[in-house]
Amino acid sequence: MLKRPDAFAALCPTRRVLDRIGDSWAVLILIALEEGTLRFNELRRRIENISQKMLSQTLKSLERDGLVRREVFATVPVTVEYSLTELGRTLSSTVNHLTIWAETHIGEIEAAQRRYDRGGTEA
Repeated sequence: MLKRPDAFAALCPTRRVLDRIGDSWAVLILIALEEGTLRFNELRRRIENISQKMLSQTLKSLERDGLVRREVFATVPVTVEYSLTELGRTLSSTVNHLTIWAETHIGEIEAAQRRYDRGGTEA
């Protein structure tokens, strides 16, 4: 029987995956692609304030991890589309739940931050 990886261990490869899903750009790309296949510039318009360089780097990382599929079409100019792989779909639904949680509770979090900043630590 294979031993389950231990994310608390310093050299556990699971940490690389956690780093990826801890990256807000990666999360936003996964959620955007959950809605369907998108071209590079469509993704860039959908995700406000992401630079072309950051979008490109993050897409390459997600593709390397097997989460995103890049498809190139021989058109003039060349068309490139991005979509989720089956593995990517399993992760996108999970991070989408986290995003919904964050959107639902942002008011409470901001109120707690204001209380904390005023010197009150009670939740």
